Amino acid sequence: MLVGIVGKANVGKSTFFKALTMSDILIANYPFATIKPNHGIGYSKIDCVDTFFKTQCNPRFGSCINHHRFVPVDVIDVAGLVPGASEGLGLGNQFLGDLNEADVLINVIDAAGATNEKGEPANPGTFDPSNDIRFLERELDMWYYQIMMRGWERFARTLKQEGKDPVKAISKQMSGLRVSEGMVIDAFRLLELPDDVSLWGEQELKAIASYLRRKSKPMVIAANKMDLPEARHNIKKLKEDFPELMIIGCSADYELALREANKKGLIAYEPGANTFEVKGSLNEQQKKALEFIQKNVLDACGSTGVQDVLNHAVFDLLHYIAVYPGGVNKLADKDGNVLPDCFLMPPGSTALDFAFRLHTDFGKNFIKAIDVKTKMPVGREHKLKHCDVVEIMANK
Repeated sequence: MLVGIVGKANVGKSTFFKALTMSDILIANYPFATIKPNHGIGYSKIDCVDTFFKTQCNPRFGSCINHHRFVPVDVIDVAGLVPGASEGLGLGNQFLGDLNEADVLINVIDAAGATNEKGEPANPGTFDPSNDIRFLERELDMWYYQIMMRGWERFARTLKQEGKDPVKAISKQMSGLRVSEGMVIDAFRLLELPDDVSLWGEQELKAIASYLRRKSKPMVIAANKMDLPEARHNIKKLKEDFPELMIIGCSADYELALREANKKGLIAYEPGANTFEVKGSLNEQQKKALEFIQKNVLDACGSTGVQDVLNHAVFDLLHYIAVYPGGVNKLADKDGNVLPDCFLMPPGSTALDFAFRLHTDFGKNFIKAIDVKTKMPVGREHKLKHCDVVEIMANK
């Protein structure tokens, strides 16, 4: 799974990315501080299954804090978008190409309206953040449309003359964008398109492109700078104007500040929590800063929202599940680490899918799986559930 962080230039994308991944990247208050894409590892947060077994897990990757497991997720932060990016303006072509493999997008917007259309700073409340949502969706739709239009007339004639299945042909053409045959079938059905593709005009093609973009690149809106009064007003209005979208208020700056303080041992902070514990010796400036964050962000909003955004992207938009490998008689690995691994799996994953995820040989030589919680054997087609613990039995 790959999560793409997108948005207009200079709205806090890189700060959001750093707060998620703690990667060492450039953060600057000017457009296009990010040119080449930044790659990092973020961590989705789940209630750890170790409580079921009345134990404490020892993750090899990620962490477990207060029985909350943090499971690794690949994240990419790409160059900021400007109107006309699909036509190559700004760093548009590079930006869009970097997103090919993304499974889900986080669109970071300046909810306070303090960044103009070029990504330049302005006074809060100056700009309408709803325009940022509309323009980014429009640019993404045009990106898909332009890919569909490459040699479309010849493509349509060939389909008609040779009697090829347009579903297979279009899904193959768009497969680099994570478009599946099922998505194309649904588009044909819901849009009630003519069977003869040569009859499709610009309107039909744009409708297909938009549908396939929404399905192959679902998006959550990270409404950044929610600590500002203008942002809180705007977020309420955005949710009213875009009821079909998942819009979550967040404050990337303060999440990053808390994670930095935690890293330095000044506080104990669990991402997504509504408070923290002071651990180190703080100077007066640090005390005031942390008191401000507690009162104006954590108390007022429940959390900084950054962890919530990632969790919604992974579990509510993609509907992924977390599955642990384990043994009925032994939860620990050879080094004594309890439940050391946890994997994010697509919805509908079976026991056989999980076996292949662990190792190709486990999948090829699969005998059966065991649900460690119930100690019951299950077959290869058994559908896994969130927070299952599974032991795979295979021929050696």
